[in-house]
Amino acid sequence: MRALPNVLRGQVDDARIALKVCFVAVPLIAGLDKFFNLLTDWSHYLSPTAVSVLPVAPQTAMYVVGVIEIVVGLFMLSRWTAEASLVVTAWLALIALNLVAAGFYDIAVRDVVMAVGAYTLACLTAAHETAARSDAALQRIDQPASVRAA
Repeated sequence: MRALPNVLRGQVDDARIALKVCFVAVPLIAGLDKFFNLLTDWSHYLSPTAVSVLPVAPQTAMYVVGVIEIVVGLFMLSRWTAEASLVVTAWLALIALNLVAAGFYDIAVRDVVMAVGAYTLACLTAAHETAARSDAALQRIDQPASVRAA
């Protein structure tokens, strides 16, 4: 009867890894592109409200955004994946709000969906880490007392 949980654990882990690859690659690519504007002119997506409150030029703001996205993408590769995923969730929600203010509703919807994906990655990563700790604790308990004492 333990085969089913193992199969499900494998499938859930595959989904977690797929999301992790996505949320490493996308912030890194988008962050790097803030410096080159090969994919798009990123400053075009700033709302007039955001532009009016920025203390710097829109392109300079995009450089800062790019650095933040690169750092978050790299943190996804670390042991802080769950925390980085929550940062990405909030970041994408704020981007979606900016896009709504700028009138880019279709792109805002996409960013909300990505925010949900990032939150899902945070939840799956936390569950994975909890399961790993539980498995390690069970293995210690299952060891003979002579092995544990050593």
